Amino acid sequence: MRIYELKEKMELFNHAVEFFWNAWGTEANQHFYKDCMFHSCYTNEELPRFYIMVNGNEIIASYALLRTDFISRQDLMPWFSCLYVKKEWRGNGLGQRLLTHGSQKAKEKGFYDLYLSTELEDYYEKYGWTYMKDGYSIEGEKLRIYVNPSLS
Repeated sequence: MRIYELKEKMELFNHAVEFFWNAWGTEANQHFYKDCMFHSCYTNEELPRFYIMVNGNEIIASYALLRTDFISRQDLMPWFSCLYVKKEWRGNGLGQRLLTHGSQKAKEKGFYDLYLSTELEDYYEKYGWTYMKDGYSIEGEKLRIYVNPSLS
C-alpha cells in the first residue's frame, strides 16, 4: 500500500473523484469535487492537495490538505480533510498512517499548524491531535476543531 498525491497517479483521476465524492459528496456536488481535484493537480500553490492510498490499482483510502474545510473558522489553515478508509480496510492503522502522512506533508510545505473538523470524539486524540474549540459548518452544524501540535 502506498500513498500518492493525486497528480502522481493521473491514470486513477476519475476513480479518485468518484472515491472522494462517494465518501463525502452529495448528489449536487460531483462537479465541485472534479473541478477542485483537477485544478489541484496543476497549480503551483501549496494547497489544495489530494492524496490517495492505493493497494495495487485500487484506491482504499484518502485525505486532502485544503485552505478551508467549509467551517466558520476561516482564519485557520491548512485543513486536514476528507479522511476516509474503505470499510473492509478499517482496523489496520491506515487512518493513523494517513494522519501522519498529512502532518508530514503540511510540515514540508512550511505550515506550523494543521487543523481538522469533525463530529467524532476520542478518535483524533489517540493520534496526538488536540481539541481546540467548536466551529460551525456552512449548514450550521457544530463541529469540533482539532489542531496537530506536533508540526511546530
